[in-house]
Amino acid sequence: MSTPEDAARRIFSERAATYTTSATHSDPQILARVVELCAPQPQWLALDVATGTGHTALALAPHVRAVVGTDLTPAMLAEAERLRRQRGIANVSFRVANAHQLPFAGGSFQLVTCRRAAHHFSQLAQALGEMHRVLAPGGRLVIDDRSVPEDDFVDRCMNQLDWLHDESHVQQYRPSQWRRLLAGAGFNLELVQPYEQHRPLSALTAGVSPQNVSRIHAILDGLTEEQRAKLNLCERDGAPHLTHWYVLLAAESA
Repeated sequence: MSTPEDAARRIFSERAATYTTSATHSDPQILARVVELCAPQPQWLALDVATGTGHTALALAPHVRAVVGTDLTPAMLAEAERLRRQRGIANVSFRVANAHQLPFAGGSFQLVTCRRAAHHFSQLAQALGEMHRVLAPGGRLVIDDRSVPEDDFVDRCMNQLDWLHDESHVQQYRPSQWRRLLAGAGFNLELVQPYEQHRPLSALTAGVSPQNVSRIHAILDGLTEEQRAKLNLCERDGAPHLTHWYVLLAAESA
């Protein structure tokens, strides 16, 4: 039986190169905010879980002793390694690993990051438990991920749209759910910062099968005016746009 992890390997192998140049994944403002929340120290060892093409790991590199980036998909790590070499960064390494079973001893890192990936984890509580395990006491966790507001319709609709965009998608979590998950994994939560971006519909349809593109359009075409307003679905610059929700989280290992 196929798992979300199997789907992730397949989909991200096909799309790896697009994540290297993705404006949203390489967004310098968000990366700078993630680094700021990390409060990195020069002697720290950092782990970037589900690093993808390495944008977060490479952004952290100047601020810590070394960074290890892990990911399920070798094709994504090949892109990350290419970026590392292009930028001449020597203190970052990459290895294949599952977020649910991190291949590191307990207390190995002072910092763990995870960016735009947690919504793909089939067992998020287990992955957070692994992040807690590999952090030294008092170590820092920073997460940036897709999210949904505390609204049943938006929650249901955005999760459905994101699965059609990427069938390895599992769930986007509300801020309230993140609070419970992090507390349950043993973290002391310091910051929950939701934010929004108004993005073109093509962010959901580019590189997607014709069948799923049709299903995305059918969902949006069937919305009521009230529902369209909740998604802020409107024409902008000649193209349909809608809101995407995200959340930044910072916590310490208890």
